[in-house]
Amino acid sequence: MPGPHRIVCLTEETTELLYLLGEQDRIVGISAYTVRPLRAKADKPIVSAFIHGSIAKIKDLKPDLVIGFSDIQAQLAKDLIAEGLNVIVFNQRSIEEILNTILWVGQLVGRPGECSLLIDQFRRKLDAVSEKVKGLPSPRVLFQEWDDPIITGIRWVSELIEIAGGTDIFEEFKSSAMARDRITTKQEIALRKPDVIIGSWCGKPVDFSWIYAQEEWENLPAIREKRVFEIDSSIILQPGPALFLEGIDALQSAIHRTAEPV
Repeated sequence: MPGPHRIVCLTEETTELLYLLGEQDRIVGISAYTVRPLRAKADKPIVSAFIHGSIAKIKDLKPDLVIGFSDIQAQLAKDLIAEGLNVIVFNQRSIEEILNTILWVGQLVGRPGECSLLIDQFRRKLDAVSEKVKGLPSPRVLFQEWDDPIITGIRWVSELIEIAGGTDIFEEFKSSAMARDRITTKQEIALRKPDVIIGSWCGKPVDFSWIYAQEEWENLPAIREKRVFEIDSSIILQPGPALFLEGIDALQSAIHRTAEPV
């Protein structure tokens, strides 16, 4: 069996990919936020949250590779490296970077061919969604990752909004890799008049009553027409297979739906 035999996955997307490839036996530890696939939590020990992890638990598993995601895990990665462990942290932000990362992980475990086929499948899915919405109106979309402070969508979300037939009202934030650079205000959102508001708040449910209660937003088209929706963060905010298997469909449905019962 080529490549690392004992892998700790600090985020969900690597776990999901390895299961899709049939390489789950290599996984020896996972994140508490893993929900894809559902059986992973029953199969594998939990060793980390997102920002923090148990160095002792991870070391006890004797991994030959730890895989993480994003600058937010920089300190955890540093601590693991200081313990002599092999660590790879990917920082994918765009759709292309996500697809490249899938291929790199596939190469690590000796499955580049299977990953290439997956990537082709994912590209066809995006093309099919783009074709489906061709000629439809392009609603102005606010994608909200957090409520306090208000954080707008990361780059791949902005790109997917466009593919799904919407217009990201904060498209200029697309190149901002850090969440702190995607913070906005209620007043700025009011000025941009979104037709649709989509919430996906990391780690907690969207509070619809909070959204509808904002005085600054009472005249927004999205509020008047009750076009406020939620997408599960596990299919839209993790940079892996879930985006293409379910996330893009949920996004397209929300952008072109008429109203949400409240």
